[in-house]
Amino acid sequence: MTCLGSSIDLAIIGAGPHALTLATHLLQKRDRLRGKFWVFDPSGEWLNNWNQQFSTQEIEHLRSPVVHHPDPFSGALRNFATGRASELYPPYDLPGAQLFEAFCQTVIKRWHLQDVIIPLRVEALEVRSQPLPFMLATTTSTIQARRVILATGAGRPKLPNWAVKTQMEMALMNSEAGRTDCSSPSGGNHRLCHSSQVNLQTLPTLQGQHILIVGGGLSSGHLALGAIRRGAQVTLMTRRPCRDKLFDADPGWLGPKYLKGFNQEPCWEKRWHMIQQARDGGSFTPPILAKLRRLGREGKVSWQESCEVQQAVWQGQSWQVECSGGLPLKCDRIWLATGSEMDAQQHPLLQSIQHNHPTPIIGGLPVLDQHLRWPGLELFITGGLAALQVGPAARNLHGARMAAERIVPAIVKSSLARPLRG
Repeated sequence: MTCLGSSIDLAIIGAGPHALTLATHLLQKRDRLRGKFWVFDPSGEWLNNWNQQFSTQEIEHLRSPVVHHPDPFSGALRNFATGRASELYPPYDLPGAQLFEAFCQTVIKRWHLQDVIIPLRVEALEVRSQPLPFMLATTTSTIQARRVILATGAGRPKLPNWAVKTQMEMALMNSEAGRTDCSSPSGGNHRLCHSSQVNLQTLPTLQGQHILIVGGGLSSGHLALGAIRRGAQVTLMTRRPCRDKLFDADPGWLGPKYLKGFNQEPCWEKRWHMIQQARDGGSFTPPILAKLRRLGREGKVSWQESCEVQQAVWQGQSWQVECSGGLPLKCDRIWLATGSEMDAQQHPLLQSIQHNHPTPIIGGLPVLDQHLRWPGLELFITGGLAALQVGPAARNLHGARMAAERIVPAIVKSSLARPLRG
């Protein structure tokens, strides 16, 4: 691990694909930045949360094609996959999860990024005075930084109102049970949880159980297939008819086809609506939906489409579920594959920033400058929170590359104008 002092020039918060993409692009553009930035992540590892998600939900391959990855050279992953063609899935050579993980490890080693991560959680971010305006409060210390890049991921789990109410009621009833744990073998609260909390690896069998999975996106499909492999009966409930799409946003949003008009739109509210329309909620990939439909014909999956849960009550050893547009359900577990939400005003590291250096917030997304910089500060943001500038693909792997192409020039220019410390 890098020796940590009390001040740094550039702090990157988060160690996921967006942070790794930024790091490699920074070094490609200006190699002398090597050793001049640190990455803060409590896991102490690159891509820890990313890899865990693929493992816990048993996701076979990525949704993004082989050309989308953290290395600056777009053909790097395809070259790495030579001799591993079976791990590139049709129709657009989608990398297998293990292939992608192995490739990223080679990227980390090739760019000498093994030792830049500081295994600390940044719990607060405040702006003080120049020349090192940022104060990063970690779990053990306070660090000053001249510039900060926020790359903290996909946002907070999004829960329906009825689920929030039910979880609060269950917490009061079972306060002695501790935190929610979806892999716990008994009790009530653990059996109602967000998909991000479900770890299929800790559930060797679900034989004889009935699981209600709420949501019409790819996570619900992966969890349904994993539950069925373990002997469960699954009900999939979606607010509208299930849809299949190869990608979560049209590929035209990765280039000028749609982005030209998006970038020329001066109204931030209209941009926000363009993003919502482009992403348009969750969808299954065609192969996943085909598998689920086949399992439905075999009686292993039942469908409640155009239906929403109204109420769920834990009685005895099961959930009694009332829903709109469908019959009452009785099930053993409820998994909420209801996605995540972006809201800069609720982000723990941005609340103080917004209070003291306010920028317009549109639908939870901050208005940033062309370099994805918080106006008036050397604070850069990548990921879904940068969507008003990057577009609907901001949270995706290609969105990470588009963000890096905006952020890196500003970092390099600042570095040239003012030499880095250390």
